[in-house]
Amino acid sequence: MKFVHLAALFISVYAAGCAAKGNQETVKQEVELPVLKLQTLDTILHKSYVTSINACRNVELRAKVAGFLEEISVDEGQVVQKGQTMFRLNDAEFKVQLTEAKAALSSAQADLKTAEVELDRVKILVNKKVLSASELDLAKSRLAAASARVDEAAARKENAAIRLSYTSIRAPFTGIIDRIPHKKGSLITEGILLTTVSDIHEMHAYFNLSESEYLNYMKSGKKAHKDGEKVQLILADGTLYAQQGTIQTIDAEIEKQTGSIAFRASFSNPSQLLKHGASGKIILQSTAPKAILIPQRSVFEIQDKNYVFVVKNDNTVKMQEFKPDTRLDDFVLVQSGLSADDQIIYEGVQNIKEGSRIKPRYIGIDSLLAAP
Repeated sequence: MKFVHLAALFISVYAAGCAAKGNQETVKQEVELPVLKLQTLDTILHKSYVTSINACRNVELRAKVAGFLEEISVDEGQVVQKGQTMFRLNDAEFKVQLTEAKAALSSAQADLKTAEVELDRVKILVNKKVLSASELDLAKSRLAAASARVDEAAARKENAAIRLSYTSIRAPFTGIIDRIPHKKGSLITEGILLTTVSDIHEMHAYFNLSESEYLNYMKSGKKAHKDGEKVQLILADGTLYAQQGTIQTIDAEIEKQTGSIAFRASFSNPSQLLKHGASGKIILQSTAPKAILIPQRSVFEIQDKNYVFVVKNDNTVKMQEFKPDTRLDDFVLVQSGLSADDQIIYEGVQNIKEGSRIKPRYIGIDSLLAAP
């Protein structure tokens, strides 16, 4: 009998111990985690697009005639004014050609004068019946031929003058000179690159939008024109460019290979900080009315699907799949799968699993949006 009582006592003590241990495990499972109650917000979105920055005018200066480079009157990186002489080629040969062309024109003009006098003489003799009418026709033909030779000689003179002018290379507009690859004394061939001049008082930033983004842009009522939508530029070092830009033009066609269309924004460049060929990011602003935003740290992925942990009324959690629309820096815009008033785990999702019970600590979306 004593043995039976001892056994019963042992079982009851063991059971009590197991119950106490179970209660401790339950308490341990109720981890305190921050919980975010979702809500709809009118959200201003800032999306970045890689951009290439070009000068409003960037022109290659090439030699139009061959010759030795006799003079370089500018330096690399220098600002030049419109019409300023930059390079001069040896022009002796072209001056000789112009002199020859002038002489040929003078000779042709003399022949024309002789033909005019001859025509007048023949007319008198024909009227006196001394010469036949055919002589008059011949005189008129000789005059026409002489006149044509004058026109030809004048054209040759003009061409020689133009070629002579090509030996002096001037700035087509006010701008900054790029590298000068050839030095004084170099033999320059026709068509060779002498330098590049860039007008950088205004810069053009080109960036691409997908077809769907383009359609959303146009449906929102925005237009690209001189006083169009304002955009911002992030420079290559991550800093914000001081001047705001304006979207001015949109390409006429959607590129088939990429399914995107190019936009052009214009930026003033008073300090000449921007250079032709620079890179950066355009920040385009748009509005998403009644959007649901969730923090990026609340999201986890399984097999390319996006999930969050939703907190139920009994403080247990379940995995909930959703579709993202736009990913921002620290937030995700929800397309579907979640609704306002859902409660999700803000952070610590790696420490819980489906069905876990938590102790919620509620936080507001406003505090997250206001955080730096």
